[in-house]
Amino acid sequence: MTVIIVPQRGSYRLIIYNGKKVLNTGVFGLSSTAKGYRPVNFKTRKPGRRNYRNIPTKQLVDLVRTSKIWITRPEPALMAFLGDFQVSSKVAPLCRTCLLEDRVSVLNKKNAVRYGRERICMDCAERELRREMGYLGQFGQRSFQYIRALLETYKDIDRVLGLLQPEQRDPSQTLFDRMEAVKPVKTHHITQVPVPKAFAKASGVEYLTPVQQLAVNGGLLEGKDLLVVSATASGKTFVGEMAGMKNLLEGRGRLLFLVPLVALANQKYFRFRERYKDLASVALQTGTSRLNLPETRPVGERNTRAQVIVGTYEGLDTIFRNGRRLKDIGTVVIDEVQNLEEPERGHRLDGLIARIKKTSPNAQFLYLSATIGSPNVLAGKLEAKLVRYDSRPVPLDRHLIFCEKKKKVQFIKSMVREEFARRSSKGYRGQTIVFTNSRARCHTLAKAMGSNTARPYHSGLTSKERRHVEELFGSQKIACVVTTAALAAGVDFPASQVVFDALAMGIKWLTVQEFNQMLGRAGRPDFHDQGRVVILAEPGATYSRTSKVTEEEMAIALLKGEMEEVAPVYGLEGSSEEFAANAIVCKGDEAEIQWMERKMVGTNEPVLETLQKHRLVRRKKGHIELSDLAGVMARHFIGVERLLLVRKLVSSKKDPLDIVAEINCTEVREEA
Repeated sequence: MTVIIVPQRGSYRLIIYNGKKVLNTGVFGLSSTAKGYRPVNFKTRKPGRRNYRNIPTKQLVDLVRTSKIWITRPEPALMAFLGDFQVSSKVAPLCRTCLLEDRVSVLNKKNAVRYGRERICMDCAERELRREMGYLGQFGQRSFQYIRALLETYKDIDRVLGLLQPEQRDPSQTLFDRMEAVKPVKTHHITQVPVPKAFAKASGVEYLTPVQQLAVNGGLLEGKDLLVVSATASGKTFVGEMAGMKNLLEGRGRLLFLVPLVALANQKYFRFRERYKDLASVALQTGTSRLNLPETRPVGERNTRAQVIVGTYEGLDTIFRNGRRLKDIGTVVIDEVQNLEEPERGHRLDGLIARIKKTSPNAQFLYLSATIGSPNVLAGKLEAKLVRYDSRPVPLDRHLIFCEKKKKVQFIKSMVREEFARRSSKGYRGQTIVFTNSRARCHTLAKAMGSNTARPYHSGLTSKERRHVEELFGSQKIACVVTTAALAAGVDFPASQVVFDALAMGIKWLTVQEFNQMLGRAGRPDFHDQGRVVILAEPGATYSRTSKVTEEEMAIALLKGEMEEVAPVYGLEGSSEEFAANAIVCKGDEAEIQWMERKMVGTNEPVLETLQKHRLVRRKKGHIELSDLAGVMARHFIGVERLLLVRKLVSSKKDPLDIVAEINCTEVREEA
């Protein structure tokens, strides 16, 4: 039999334990007498009962003499009492919370959890966590499993609670993981690689980065097609510049540098024009706005005969879809090639690559990405050699914090302020990109921080407004930009910190690839010593009524997630659009259209029969003839389903605004 004695304020609690369960509990006091300390007021009760019954103190003396004695702490009067009766005792590591509930849990390395200044058992710690989580909202089961796993890992309730109480945050408690930077590999000086001397001088580069060196080793300057996968800010853009300018200056053709966004195209255009103005003519090829306003007019030289053409995917594709060609192309750089997976644009990028391969069969193709799933498989589909550099140029800390939406604004403000107050060893202030899910939220957050601290940045701004924000951020005059997830792969903001206010793009959850693309914006080797990512997840929050996943569950899934293989399957709409565009490039040669479809990474749905049914094409002896409407389909980036809808609406509605409204409503219904 074991008797456990727990000193309390003014008395002692006693627990009689047989090694499996509690048999009795009691209380007693100690009184100082001429013979020493003696027990008084001894009473006991059965577990689960309220009322105590008085017991002669002699029975207590007999009990301690015949039992094994555990105490929770060596209190002086208690030790004197036991010593008088020559009773030995040991201080046992017991869970105090269990003792309060008439349970006994002996603590050890496996089950002891720190809670303030004491340690309790894992079961009590778990109940404490559940209680705290209940105050904050509806946590999903996946969230609790994650938090339970953290508890088992850290054995510290306060550290885990740091995730749930951001106003009392401690960075060490909210840290999810750290992506370490690896010591850079030895690289060559730019003059040691076989590039033209004029280019080496104009580039402004001295030593290659590791990924650039690996690309050179992989045949970059020997004309090899490469898929280059490396973290943001590791130097992928210069990989394209090296090959492109070498091929251009040595007479093997012009350079096409393609990016997903107008803002990014503008930025690279101005940079290339400034850097290589004495070596080559540089032009910009992006889509044009239908509104002829000063702020929407395209910037830059628009000459398609320029030696270096920087453009967006759709801006460049417009040339092919209108039946024109680009001659003497020696190098094609596809930046952010992970956009092949985008539901709306992936088929267009895929088709564009096939169209360029058809019209420029001798060109060198370079595909760049920071985040791609199963890159070795994609490299095979693109018929390119994989160059992969997994190490980040600077370490990246990833933090996860659960908090209510109403607390996010104040929390973001304090994080932005703290980050801007830091300076790196390179002399740069810490700056922040905040990603959220809507333009309206961009303005709400930026306004809350003040125009001297933060600015909104999204595609709804004019190009002039966006360039102004870029200049303010680049000159470190503002601490933060608040942008939408849609611009994750966009303009090159050299931020040290990325904060996720939301984990959705509109009403759709981010994919693992999109999430990794966004967090990769944190930490630049030329500016910062390390990067920091903070995910603010609201327990129970969703952005769509149909979603069964909550934001804190999605946060855990994204942080732990792995990117899937790039293997898109295109539906009727996308497949028919690419068929029409390919037919224009091939001038209707059916065999060549099929060749281009085989060059695409994704899988197209058979569309010829559908197009014939609606008299959009005619097929005769291996030749495809497009109708005028099919030509419209290709030139305006729409597929057969939307084309037929427009044709139907034109015949039934007279007001163009009614037609546009109906098209938009149809698209919303389809997405829902």
